[in-house]
Amino acid sequence: MHMADALVSPVVGGVFWALSSTLIGWSAKKITEENDPKRTPLMGVLGAFILAAQMINFSIPGTGSSGHLGGGLLLAALLGPHRAFITLSSVLIIQSLFLADGGVLALGCNMFNIAFFPVFIAYPFFFRPLAGAAAPPFRLAAASMIAATAGLLLGASSVVVQTTLSGISELPFSTFLLFMLPIHLAIGMVEGMATWAVLSFILNRAPALLTGEKQPAIPPLVPAAVAIAALLTVTLLSPFASSAPDGLEWSIKRTGKTIAVQGKSEPGTPASAIAGATLLIVAAGGAGLALRRSRRERSA
Repeated sequence: MHMADALVSPVVGGVFWALSSTLIGWSAKKITEENDPKRTPLMGVLGAFILAAQMINFSIPGTGSSGHLGGGLLLAALLGPHRAFITLSSVLIIQSLFLADGGVLALGCNMFNIAFFPVFIAYPFFFRPLAGAAAPPFRLAAASMIAATAGLLLGASSVVVQTTLSGISELPFSTFLLFMLPIHLAIGMVEGMATWAVLSFILNRAPALLTGEKQPAIPPLVPAAVAIAALLTVTLLSPFASSAPDGLEWSIKRTGKTIAVQGKSEPGTPASAIAGATLLIVAAGGAGLALRRSRRERSA
């Protein structure tokens, strides 16, 4: 669902750059006001895992299309909405600047579509009420599926609105929306299942991350397991990534238009994924440490 610059006008791109930048600043301010430093070290490794997962496109049977995980809901459940937004924004920035995935002008739109909706809408209004305080298995599964799907559909709808407002692609609004929603419904269901699987593992190892209970520190097994999962995703799954058009490109082709949707046309290589994940750990981890230091200085 990464938008390319070919879909976005300078005005729309500029507005969403400003909006997404404001959300990053507001999130940073909220983090410095929170007293929850144990989540900060996870920003880097979780961001690296999401970056690796986003590079693995899976085929959607019977459609000729593919999709990849967004990761916003998972990050929000483990880090809280504000840390999640900064972490996922870091992923999108690195993808745009270093991996040719998504345009620079469209970066603000991509942060809003891929990060804002799952983090600030789907998580607090769908996932949290449905999962409940203790997050029992059945409720966790239902919450993951419904919230992930809602976040994807809202983001997909936003892509259509932004493209229409830009007015440079001649994509008919109703036809474009008609193809975008069903294909991203399928992608959302896969994301929901993946989110449920990861959260179930975390619930057994570090339940305070999901329930909000106090604990002295996150067990070392959790960040280590996330880092290993990111590495395995890159090395083992990259060769099997689908080269079929993703949901956005597939929808555009179904409208009878041909537009360069993404900067890359082939699945990312393990080397590029590892390099991107390393940059992400430095960027998101550094941001987390800076925010933790800022809070300590304010407290002092």
